[in-house]
Amino acid sequence: MVQSTESHEAERHAFVKKVHGIRYQVKDVARSVAFYTHHLGFTLEHQQLPAFASVSVGDARILLSGPGASGSRPMPNGQQQEPGGWNRVVLKVADLPRFIEELKKAGLRFRNDLESGPGGRQIQIEDPDGNPIELFEPAR
Repeated sequence: MVQSTESHEAERHAFVKKVHGIRYQVKDVARSVAFYTHHLGFTLEHQQLPAFASVSVGDARILLSGPGASGSRPMPNGQQQEPGGWNRVVLKVADLPRFIEELKKAGLRFRNDLESGPGGRQIQIEDPDGNPIELFEPAR
């Protein structure tokens, strides 16, 4: 049976479900939560102080990662993630290990290895210009 181009494309891109949020590296998660909720009208969705919090407004979610968060760990080369330089789009995906295999076969550049934490698993890839994109699979 010959598969149509449209159904092949849908199958090939079945991993990315939606944009999960934008991750910001912060030095003090509680201080950042206060800023976003008190000054900008965000709602606190989830927090695990002092490592992590999630705030949202409408459909937009910001993931605030402090120094203790799995999404803030140093890269394999020892480079530290710091505020301002590691902000990235976070794509919510299904079956992250299988997706990683497909992307490696396609020759994409990975910034780190798969990281796991209480909120789920993540890995960073780079776009052609070196901008980071995080692939995230929430914990079940």
